[in-house]
Amino acid sequence: MTIENNHVVALNYTLHTIDENGEKVFVEQSNAEQPLTFLYGVGMMIPKFEDEINGMAIGDKKSFVITPEEGYGEIDPNAIAQLPLDMFSESGLPPVGAMLPLTDDQGNQFRAVVVEVNDNAVVADLNHPMAGKTLNFDVEILTTRPATEEELSHGHAHGIDGNETHE
Repeated sequence: MTIENNHVVALNYTLHTIDENGEKVFVEQSNAEQPLTFLYGVGMMIPKFEDEINGMAIGDKKSFVITPEEGYGEIDPNAIAQLPLDMFSESGLPPVGAMLPLTDDQGNQFRAVVVEVNDNAVVADLNHPMAGKTLNFDVEILTTRPATEEELSHGHAHGIDGNETHE
């Protein structure tokens, strides 16, 4: 069985980027106990990632590159926010480098990285952490199966076998 729209896909991956010296830099990887599992073809993944794995079958392996334009875009120098200090009155001021979970006016959740803490504000970079980076993926397809009606109605995979437990 090959990957196609409305399939649940489970795969292992390793992600590297390339630093300014042209050296490979390890970012993250999945493992057999916790593979990346998602509903293919519904916009959960970077479109280029889905294009690259389209038609692959269980056991297939592939390496591919996703440019910044095809991935998370270039770094936007204007995507910097000055967060008021009183936002942190309960939690305390975050250190530089901390990831902040934020929510916009429409309820969308995202993360920002603290780049500076000064007397007036916490300065946060709203760019995606992978913005401006070329992504180098090595993938291996573990399973692919048609999604269940429930998965399709929910818009996400319910685990490798479709029997995700809800607690």
